[in-house]
Amino acid sequence: MAETNFRPKYISFDCYGTLINFAIDSTTRRLLGGRLSEEQWPAFKAMFRGYRYDQVCGDYYPYEQVLQDSFDRVSKRWGLDPVEGAGAEFGEAVRSWVAHDDVPAPLKLMGENFQLVILSNADDSFLDISVPRLGAEFHAVYSAEQAGAYKPRYQAFEYMLDQLNATPDDFLHVSSHTRYDPLPMHDMGFRNLVLLDRGYDPVPPGYGLVTVKSLDELNTLLGL
Repeated sequence: MAETNFRPKYISFDCYGTLINFAIDSTTRRLLGGRLSEEQWPAFKAMFRGYRYDQVCGDYYPYEQVLQDSFDRVSKRWGLDPVEGAGAEFGEAVRSWVAHDDVPAPLKLMGENFQLVILSNADDSFLDISVPRLGAEFHAVYSAEQAGAYKPRYQAFEYMLDQLNATPDDFLHVSSHTRYDPLPMHDMGFRNLVLLDRGYDPVPPGYGLVTVKSLDELNTLLGL
């Protein structure tokens, strides 16, 4: 990966958080309605993130309900009453999010030189709105809805492989979330794994991840 002559057949991406700014905090705070103090907020935020991960480790069901159920579960842990309609409000927020400022230009350049693929933990209706905001051409866009499973379940990655008639060696995969993407992918035999470090997760040792701070840095590694 450090060599600029590395030419993957596909560069695949996680979408939300990695390319689209996962700006969930403002909606979460609004739904909480001041029921938590500022001192409590960081712990609630971290626990909510954990419940979203736990919620997608089972069978697939629509993403808005995933958001509702995970918010209900963390609220219960904090002794808070559930908020009816929270999932729909989170869904509307997701549809409003835009690309990180540092994404469109380098992603467009990458797309002019490689076939780009998205494998996202979302439904088609979200990606239909979000992907055009990225400013690049994609060879394929795959959703949890299509795969019938959310990452980190292997079924999601197997769906991408099957649809492209590809092997793990055909990919360089980019994500900002370690638990959802590179850790299960490494166990499946993917080796060209890039962590676009946006501060969501610590960098785990032993997985051979290449860590970059921007897509511009990744383009440099790819010789662009």
